[in-house]
Amino acid sequence: MAYRNPTPTVDIIIELIDRRDRPIVLIERKNPPFGWAIPGGFVDYGESVEVAARREAEEETGLKVELIEQFYVYSDPNRDPRQHTLSVVFIATATGEPQAADDAKNLGVFESWNVPGNLCFDHDKILRDYWIYRHYKLRPRLS
Repeated sequence: MAYRNPTPTVDIIIELIDRRDRPIVLIERKNPPFGWAIPGGFVDYGESVEVAARREAEEETGLKVELIEQFYVYSDPNRDPRQHTLSVVFIATATGEPQAADDAKNLGVFESWNVPGNLCFDHDKILRDYWIYRHYKLRPRLS
């Protein structure tokens, strides 16, 4: 019997703590699915999710991040049109000037009121949950 399991991924909400209002970093993807996304990617075999989060953040933004907390796990089977993934989402902080790299075509720094509308995957839901958490300290509820 062949097993089919979801593929583990990480997403890292990077707050720039050396800027007013602690804006977050988003990347514009250069590979499908196209659009804006929270930095992140696949966990490599033999790698912890914490190591994967730091690696992906640095590969895509050039920033060395400090992981502050594990925020939530998103696992809707339809969250990624390519395959069934689950994402361990972290909140992290960084300082400095991010630079688009790896599979990031472009990079932007955004406050809650100016996040682009064309977000990939379920990143609109993740960011809505994050802003509620940041403003009201309410975590997402299990469904």
